[in-house]
Amino acid sequence: MWSTTDALLIGGAVFAAAVLRGITGFGFALAAVPLISLVLAPVQGAAIAILLQCMIGFGDLVSVRRLVDIRSLTMMSVGAVIGTPVGLMTLQRLSANAMRVVIAIIVLGALVSLVRKVRLAPGPRQAIGAGVLAGMFSGFAAMPGPPAVAYLLGTATPAAEARATLMIFFFVTSLLALPGLLVQGVVRWPTVLAAVASLPLLIAGTHLGGWVFRRLDDGGYQKAAIAMLVVTAVLAAIRGLWGLAGG
Repeated sequence: MWSTTDALLIGGAVFAAAVLRGITGFGFALAAVPLISLVLAPVQGAAIAILLQCMIGFGDLVSVRRLVDIRSLTMMSVGAVIGTPVGLMTLQRLSANAMRVVIAIIVLGALVSLVRKVRLAPGPRQAIGAGVLAGMFSGFAAMPGPPAVAYLLGTATPAAEARATLMIFFFVTSLLALPGLLVQGVVRWPTVLAAVASLPLLIAGTHLGGWVFRRLDDGGYQKAAIAMLVVTAVLAAIRGLWGLAGG
């Protein structure tokens, strides 16, 4: 079992990551997994994050359902179902670290377009494409966020809709990832108990982040989301290059 210090660190990581999630609608696993991995194996950190997003997702279905862009969510979810196994197959040919570097390059390219205010025409093909990329990113690097975020920002989706849609989309991608974790034997009782014990902190952090979000206009939200994408790209590049270098 884990020590009191370990439990406090896990709880603090979940709460801090939940605040980011509450503000932008994404970034929970990005922030939580590295922090939890300071005291647990990375695969356990990922399992806890996925379990938590599955748990809170049912509540999100109730709290933000009227704000969700159903069309975009549906198309991206269809794409994610297609893309996830493709990502897993790609991982068998290329290392996860190499794919993280590829993701960083793709995300940085998308960021340039967002900063230059290049707009995408919303539509099923674009949304499915974003979902396929998100599924692939999830399959080979456990990072489904950037394509979905870039699509919603690029189509000028209002902040409240983008945030709500992302929350439910990552609920869907977490549900898609859960069977694989169960088959691999990663989800065990200590992991489940840690997730259940951390759920109140996830809820509290999300509410605090939501309080901050309600004080942002669309421009402020976009800046916060772009900042999170920058962090995603930088961390992915560092982690990938470090791994390739044998660090």
